[in-house]
Amino acid sequence: MFSAFLAAALSAGAQNSFQVYLKNGQVVNYSESDVDSIVFVKSNVENPIVPDDPISGDVTEGAVKILASGGWLESGFAEWAPYSGASNYNVYCKSSSSDYQKVDAMLIRNYGSRVRVDILGLKAGNYEMKVLPVVNGKEAGSPTLVAFSVKAHDRSGFAHMDKATVGAYNNDGSLKNDALVIYVTEKNKSSLTADIYTSATKTTACTGISAVMKALQKGYETRPVCIRLIGQITATGMTDSGDTNNLLLKSSSADRMVSNVTIEGVGNDATCYGFGVRGVRISHCEVRNLAVMLFGDDGLAFDTNNKNCWVHHNDIFYGTAGSDADQAKGDGSLDVKDDSQYMTFSYNHFFDSGKMSLCGMKSETGANYITYHHNWFDHSDSRHPRVRTMSVHVYNNYYDGVAKYGVGAVMGASVFVEANYFRNVSKPMMIGGQGTDALGEGTFSGEAGAMIKSYNNYFADKPSKFSFITHKDNATSFDAYEASSRQEQVPSSFKAVLGGSVYDNFDTNSTLMYAYTPDDPAEVAKIVSSNAGRMNGGDFKWQFDNSKDDASYSVNAELMAAIKAYKTSMVSILGE
Repeated sequence: MFSAFLAAALSAGAQNSFQVYLKNGQVVNYSESDVDSIVFVKSNVENPIVPDDPISGDVTEGAVKILASGGWLESGFAEWAPYSGASNYNVYCKSSSSDYQKVDAMLIRNYGSRVRVDILGLKAGNYEMKVLPVVNGKEAGSPTLVAFSVKAHDRSGFAHMDKATVGAYNNDGSLKNDALVIYVTEKNKSSLTADIYTSATKTTACTGISAVMKALQKGYETRPVCIRLIGQITATGMTDSGDTNNLLLKSSSADRMVSNVTIEGVGNDATCYGFGVRGVRISHCEVRNLAVMLFGDDGLAFDTNNKNCWVHHNDIFYGTAGSDADQAKGDGSLDVKDDSQYMTFSYNHFFDSGKMSLCGMKSETGANYITYHHNWFDHSDSRHPRVRTMSVHVYNNYYDGVAKYGVGAVMGASVFVEANYFRNVSKPMMIGGQGTDALGEGTFSGEAGAMIKSYNNYFADKPSKFSFITHKDNATSFDAYEASSRQEQVPSSFKAVLGGSVYDNFDTNSTLMYAYTPDDPAEVAKIVSSNAGRMNGGDFKWQFDNSKDDASYSVNAELMAAIKAYKTSMVSILGE
């Protein structure tokens, strides 16, 4: 089909040219005179990624030619061929019930062979954007009109309990009133300016994103803050606000918590390169649509009294190697601990994480309710999550060739593992000191046990050493209590072998649980692999070889080399 398209492209049009859409997001133009032959080589991986039709929705061509367009989750985008003589472009957007509003110039970027705009903060519905080139300071030619549809984010999970709004956006996807929007790029990260409240009545002029983050720590800024990262950004200048490894969002005082902050990526290629994000004593904050590569400690970390935080649609890759043997891929990819409560981690894509997520330490004072849903654990090794002390709902996640174990529970935790898809996972669930863990694996190093309730999970491609012991197999030493319904409570007569803790049945308590509708577990692999991670899968594509990577927990040398060689294809930001 694709070869037929190329043949038609070569023979069509007066210019006798065609375009190739690369997996890194670039569009390469070729003329017929440049091409001697086209040879298609069969991929050696299973299920190679096939790009979708790059254009969706109706397009009325004007001065610029649209190459790709469409809607995503509470956002939309368009790409077009550069217009001769244009120094910039004006883009406007409207819904069916509103007038055109001009899009921020910082959202329009040059990629050499194409120009792209992303429009953020859109409610679910139908939209139209208008694109006009700017030549000699004036709009030129007729407008190009692009129609697109937008879907809403899935806000299921503990972070949005009681319809809480998280971050700088309302629950309908629109930006909150009076929100302060800060654009961060590799070029401006040390020179951008913003006025931040550092007392009840005084603002401080801040230069550079690190100065902004330090000023926010005082906790006097009451406006919602939306920090938008554009393109590939390196660590220097991003990690100077109190944490050498991470962009730090922190409250200096527990009495004045930093709240209503969103840290998000623009488009499909925003990348934290060499650092991650850390939250300390923050509430109602959000991290979304970012790639995190070669982070220094944890990729995304939430410790010390965080509340109602939402982390979703991120791509998490390798960190830099630590000093311990189990840190060859970096330390934790997504850790949450020290009394962090009402947190949701959803639709994230983890690429071969070593230790995916530690959930809880030893100092929690409450149940600390946490949700993991619709995440893609793509050939990662362990801790999906590893839960200490907390009450955690793990549902509709895709465990895709996990090398060591899936969900682990210790130290009195209660974990409801529901409607997940486990493909080629030898140990889908483990409780410290009993069941599979008591067969000699020693995974949890003698820590006290916990309780797991399992319901309606799907097991595909079971390996030869598959081990999942339910209470029906062994009423004392089991990996999980296998419920016959979502609402079944685990009797208090079932206790952890080490420590004697019982399941707290948080998931059947209507005053604690949120409304949600789990997907059919048999469909979860398809649903999650199509929707997890950055916008449209991000600009970095990788396909694992199941025959080699399912059982391996070593660093994938080819993947690591590709991450280290990654360079953005963005040339410039036209509004910068």
